[in-house]
Amino acid sequence: MKLIVWLGNPGKEYAITRHNVGFLFIDFLRDTLNFEPWKESKFKWIISEGTLKGERTILLKPLTFMNLSWESVAALVNFYKIPPSDILVLSDDIDMNFGKIRLRSGGSSGGQNGLKSIMQHLGTEEFSRLKIGIGRDERYSVSDWVLSKFQDEELERLKKEIFTEAYAKWCL
Repeated sequence: MKLIVWLGNPGKEYAITRHNVGFLFIDFLRDTLNFEPWKESKFKWIISEGTLKGERTILLKPLTFMNLSWESVAALVNFYKIPPSDILVLSDDIDMNFGKIRLRSGGSSGGQNGLKSIMQHLGTEEFSRLKIGIGRDERYSVSDWVLSKFQDEELERLKKEIFTEAYAKWCL
C-alpha cells in the first residue's frame, strides 16, 4: 500500500494559497487517476483510495493545520502499517522558483514545518517528498507570502503545465 499526503491548511480561506499547492496537486491527482470520492474520517483526515502503478494507494488530506500534519499522517501510517518507503509527501517550497518541481527520497525538511512535524513523529526522514516551488516575493514576510492566494494566471499554469509535469515525472 502506498500513501500520498498533501501538506497545507484546511478551510476555504486557504484553498488557493501558495502553502496549499499540495492540496491543489492532490485534487489534480485524484481526478486524473479516477480515484474514489473523498471520504471524511473521525481521525482528522479526508482520504481517497484507488490504484496507482498496480498498487492500492491512499490519498490523504490532513484536516489539521500544516504544523500538526503529523497527527493525521502518524495515525494512518500506524493503522495501515505503511512503511516510510511507501510514503510520498507533497509540499510547497518557498526557496524554489515558482513551478519548479523536485522529487526526492529522504533528506531534511528544508525548513518546511509540516515536513518537520512528520519527520519528528514518524522518527525518520526516509520517505519521499515532491516539492513544488512557490517562489518568494521579498516585499512580503514569509508567512504573508505563503498564505497569499495564487494569481489567476499562476493557477492556470499550475493546472495546465506544472501539475502535468509533476504527474509525468512521478506517476508515469
